[in-house]
Amino acid sequence: MSDDRYNDTNDEIKDEKNTDKNSSHDDYEDVCFICRRPESKAGKMFRLPNHICVCDDCMQKTMDTVSQFDYQGLLNQPPNSDFRNGQGFPNISFVNLADLQGDGGIPNKQKIKKKKQSDGKPEIDIKNIMPPHKIKAKLDEYVVGQEYAKKVMSVAVYNHYKRVATGTMDEIEIEKSNMLMIGPTGCGKTYLVKTLAQLLDVPLAITDATSLTEAGYIGDDIESVVSKLLAAAENDVERAERGIIFIDEIDKIAKKKNTNSRDVSGESVQQGMLKLLEGAEVEVPVGANSKNAMVPLATVNTRNILFICGGAFPDLEEIIKQRLNKRTSIGYNAELRDKYDKDKNILSRVTVEDIKKFGMIPEFIGRLPVIFTLEGLSKEMMVKILEEPKNAILKQYQKLLELDEVKLDFEHGALEAIAEKAMEKETGARALRAIIEEFMLDIMYEVPKDDNIGRVTITREYIEGTGGPIIDIRSNSLEHPDNLNVIAGSGQNK
Repeated sequence: MSDDRYNDTNDEIKDEKNTDKNSSHDDYEDVCFICRRPESKAGKMFRLPNHICVCDDCMQKTMDTVSQFDYQGLLNQPPNSDFRNGQGFPNISFVNLADLQGDGGIPNKQKIKKKKQSDGKPEIDIKNIMPPHKIKAKLDEYVVGQEYAKKVMSVAVYNHYKRVATGTMDEIEIEKSNMLMIGPTGCGKTYLVKTLAQLLDVPLAITDATSLTEAGYIGDDIESVVSKLLAAAENDVERAERGIIFIDEIDKIAKKKNTNSRDVSGESVQQGMLKLLEGAEVEVPVGANSKNAMVPLATVNTRNILFICGGAFPDLEEIIKQRLNKRTSIGYNAELRDKYDKDKNILSRVTVEDIKKFGMIPEFIGRLPVIFTLEGLSKEMMVKILEEPKNAILKQYQKLLELDEVKLDFEHGALEAIAEKAMEKETGARALRAIIEEFMLDIMYEVPKDDNIGRVTITREYIEGTGGPIIDIRSNSLEHPDNLNVIAGSGQNK
């Protein structure tokens, strides 16, 4: 009796698993095993054992091919027939479909989701859209400074949400405003967009332009930018058509200067991206970076996709200085030639002409109407980056030592010393992590050795190499790190 109950329970579990599998499978279109076209393009499918689907065209071609090469009925002879007597080919047999495991070799990541039947209601309610000031307030929690950039991005995203919500309700069609963000390395371009990705309900894909080449050459095709967005939307074409794409390192596809060879990773990529930025129906490989015979293709309309491009544009400052220095002359009111040499925010004076001279073609810039710059980081901003954001670097180390029941403190002079060292490296906020990793190495190595250490205070002298951190020892009566006696004030710097 107990065995029967056990078998019944197992049958119920199997049924539940099968229903879950079928329901998840029903969300995607079937894809032809041979030509890799989805059912919406290829038409009705022949469903063979083991979830293998073949479209009508491929099935007909297969039958025609078999009938053409089946001379004198050789393939239809019994398997044990004698080849020497002309009764068949040796060791030839049809593929056993049961040997093909899985869903026809096509995972869900290479299948296209079925289109949902719309009930006429908008998917996003305008009243529930987060307004620009709230989007900026969320960005303020993670990103220090860059007020203008945060304001521009907040308004652009808000307008994008409204375009998604309204569609083409009236005769006036709202155009999208693609953006180009320019700023020195380490000023927070990519970090801004990654933070924005956490706030959005529309799919967002972050990619870079360094690996893109013209179609037919080694590297990723230009359409791979949209295929990453399609993957972020779980292969739902309708949802992907309302998404946002951030293309980093856009300055790396500038025209190469003084070259006679074909510029397959520069100007050719810019020309290929024109149709994406403007809005067009493009064939996108599903689950891959380039088109090939084994990958299904989906048609995506990029008219409603918002593009944000970002780049450091090295040496653009020199181009701006050359343009500004042309105004210099001799006289009482003349501008001096070295006037702009020490201007840290000279990128804010950029014009479209400067970007053209850098190597971006006019057609490409024309499709990015919103151009804004990010400020270079000052010493005061560096100090704020260390301690203010929600996931600040210092908070990360404090959490790590807190797991060892040790409290980590930083004097304000130590933070200024770290910022000064980072400014010398001229790599932006990325330098902060490298500097802290260097001087925290000995502390992270030594602290777990001694259970008596309760607090470590980082001083300016320790950062500058003239002293050591202040180490406080726990009192014997209380083991909590807040109950400490100051024993040692001089650790040795490495």
